[in-house]
Amino acid sequence: MKIYKQFSGSVLALMLFQSVFAQTKLYPFLNSNLSAEERVDNAVSLMTLDEKIDFIHFRTGVPRLGIPPLNSAEGLHGEALGGPANWAPHPPVLTTTFPQACGLGETWDPEILQKVAAAEGYEARYAEQSEKYHHTGGLVIFAPNADLGRDPRWGRTEECYGEDPFFNGTMVVAFVNGLQGNNPRYWQTASLLKHFLANSNENGRDSSSSDFDEQLFRDYYSVPFRMGIVDGGARAFMTAYNSWNGIPMMVNPVLKKVAVNEWGQNGIISTDGGALKLLVTAHKYTTNYDEAVAATVKAGISVILANNYQASLSNAVKENLVSEADIDNSIKGNLRVMIKLGLLDPSDENPYTKIGQPSEPEPWLSEAHKAMARRVTQESVVLLKNTKNFLPLDKSKIKSIAVIGQRANEVLGDLYSGQPPYVVTPLEGIKNEAGSGVAVTFASNNDGGKAVKIARASDVVIVCVGNHPNGGYDMPWGKVALPSYGREAVDRQFITLEDEKLVQEIYAANHKTVVVLVSSFPYAINWTQKHVPAIVHITHSSEELGNALADVLFGDYNPAGRLVETWPTSLDQLPPMMDYNIRDGRTYLYFKGKPLYPFGYGLSYTTFAYSNLKTSPSTLDRDGSLTVSVGVKNTGTRAGDEVVQLYVRHLNSKMPRPQKELKGFKRVSLQVGEQKNVEMSLPAKLLAYWDMDKNAFEIEPDKIQIEVGASSADIRASKQIDVH
Repeated sequence: MKIYKQFSGSVLALMLFQSVFAQTKLYPFLNSNLSAEERVDNAVSLMTLDEKIDFIHFRTGVPRLGIPPLNSAEGLHGEALGGPANWAPHPPVLTTTFPQACGLGETWDPEILQKVAAAEGYEARYAEQSEKYHHTGGLVIFAPNADLGRDPRWGRTEECYGEDPFFNGTMVVAFVNGLQGNNPRYWQTASLLKHFLANSNENGRDSSSSDFDEQLFRDYYSVPFRMGIVDGGARAFMTAYNSWNGIPMMVNPVLKKVAVNEWGQNGIISTDGGALKLLVTAHKYTTNYDEAVAATVKAGISVILANNYQASLSNAVKENLVSEADIDNSIKGNLRVMIKLGLLDPSDENPYTKIGQPSEPEPWLSEAHKAMARRVTQESVVLLKNTKNFLPLDKSKIKSIAVIGQRANEVLGDLYSGQPPYVVTPLEGIKNEAGSGVAVTFASNNDGGKAVKIARASDVVIVCVGNHPNGGYDMPWGKVALPSYGREAVDRQFITLEDEKLVQEIYAANHKTVVVLVSSFPYAINWTQKHVPAIVHITHSSEELGNALADVLFGDYNPAGRLVETWPTSLDQLPPMMDYNIRDGRTYLYFKGKPLYPFGYGLSYTTFAYSNLKTSPSTLDRDGSLTVSVGVKNTGTRAGDEVVQLYVRHLNSKMPRPQKELKGFKRVSLQVGEQKNVEMSLPAKLLAYWDMDKNAFEIEPDKIQIEVGASSADIRASKQIDVH
C-alpha cells in the first residue's frame, strides 16, 4: 500500500486493471461475464484437495487463487459484533440493536421487518468494508431463525417469530429480502436460516430426536424454511443439533431429497457449532470422526463449524469413505454464495461495495437507524389488558409515578445481541416522557418495604417484571437463576412468573398499577390478568426499549402488537415437552381448552368495526386464487393500527385438519372515523396438505369457512365457499 501511494491515480488504476485482466485470463472464475456455474466449476478445478478441505469452513479462503474468506456473523435482531456473548472482534463494534426476534414477530408487520433487516445488512457491509472496521463480522448473516415456537418452555423461544408456519414463513421471507437486498445481480448480505429442522427443545438437544410423520414435516415444521428458500431466495441454512425420527439432521437424507432437489437450495448448508463431534459422542451415529465427517459431506454439508475436522476428512478420502467429487459438490455451494455477494468480482460492478467509504459515518449512529429501532419497538408492544381505559396515562392528571422492578432500570441483551451504541431503559423513558412536572421514584425490589412505600405515595405505579434473557446475572453456561427462565441449552421448567409475588404486594398498596412484562416468553400471569387494570408486553434488547414503552404508556403511540404464540394458563394445558406431534394439543392449531391469551391477541386504545366481507370469485378453483376483502373502520377516539387476520377452517376434509389456520394478515393504519377496504390474497395452494398416500401436496375439493378478525379467537366476519 505504501508503494502504491507513490503512484498517481491514473498509473495505479492502470496497474490494477492489468492485474485483474491477467488474473482473469489465468483464472476464468474471476471473469464476471461467465455464468455462475462456469465460474464455480473452474474455481473447484483449480483447487488442491487440501484447499478444498479447508474451504469447508467459514473464514477460510484460498489465498493461492485469490479467493477471500467467506466470513459470517450472528444477526437475529441486529448484527452481533459484541454483546453479552462477546462475539468477535474485540473491542466490540457497535451496531443497531432491535427487539428480540419474538418481538419483531409481534409487530405483525413484514414491511418493517424487511426494513430492519435491510438496515442490519447495510451495517454488516459497512463493518466488513470500511477501513476502520475492515473484515469485521461477515457478509453471511446467521438469520433469521425459521424454527417454530411450538412450546413456550423452549429455551430459545425468543429467537423465532412464533408458533404458526405461515406467519413465521412470511416474516422469514421479509427478513431474507431485507438482508439480501433488491439488486437483481448481487446480494447485500447472505441470509443463513437457522436451524433445520424441528429444533425446539434445549434439554438433551445434542442427542434427542424430534419424532413426527412426514405430513407434519411438510405442513408444519418445514414450512418457514421452504418459504425462506423458495419465496425469499435464501441460499443458506444451518442444520440443527437434534435428529428427526432417529437420524441426525446434519446427515439426514432430507437435506438433499427436499431442500436441494425440491426447493432448489444450491448454496451453503452448515452444521451448527461443534455438531460434528456429536455424531460420535452423543448421537452415536458413527463410531469415529472419519466416518462422521464423511457422512456429513456426503449428506450435502458445505460448511463444518469446527476447527479440527481437516485431518479426519483427509483420512476419510484416503479410506474411500468419501470421494473428492463429494467434496467438490459440497464446496460449490459456498462459491455460489460468494458470487452472489460479489466477492469474486471487480468492486465497481457491485453497488454494495460502495458502502463504508472513508467519508461515510457509522450507520448505527445515524438518526435514521435510531428512528427505525424506535418505530419497530413501538410496533412490537402488545397491550394485554386495559380495564376502563386505564391507559394511556394522562400527564396532566398525574403528579407522581412509582417505577418498580429490576427490569425497569436495564436493557438486557440476549445471547445473540450485539453491542448497541446506547440504550434507553424503561425508567429513563418514563422520566423523559413524564417531564419535570411529574415526580418519578424507583425501587428495584421491595427490600425493606421500599417498593410498597413509594407505591403508596404515588398516583400511579408501573411495575416492570419478566425474565433475564441470559438466565440471570453472571450465570454459567447451561444454568438459569429461576425455573421460569430459559436460554440456549436450558428449557424452562415453569411458565409461572416468580415476580408475580411482587406484583401482588404492589397492587395491595396501590390499585392504580400497570404491569409491564418484559419477557422473551409467554407467562401464565393468571393473578395479574384477573386483578391488575393494565398489562403491557414488550420483549428485551432494543436500544430504544424505554422510549418506545413510554410512547405507549403515555399515549404518544397507540399499541397494535399481537401475540405470536398461545399463552397457556398452566403447564397442564400442554402435552409433554418432547411430544413433537402437535396434533396432541399444541399451538392454536390444535390447542385444547381456553388459553390465557390466544394466538394473534392484542388490544388497542381505539376500537375497530368489521363489515362487508367479500370474496372474489365466489368459489375457488384448485389452481386459482381468491381475493378476500373486508371493510375495517376506526370507531374509537384515537388513530391506530388494526391487525386484520384471515383464518381458514376446512369443513368437509377427508382427513383431520387443524381447528383453523392463519392464511393471511395485514397491519392497517386508520385515523379516527376512517374506513378502509382491506384485501388479502388466498391462493388455493395455501389450502394444500401433504397426502401421505400420494406422497405429494393435495388440494382437495372441500367447503371452507373464511374467518376474518382481530385474533384467532376474535372473529368478526365469516363466509363459506366451495373449493372445486
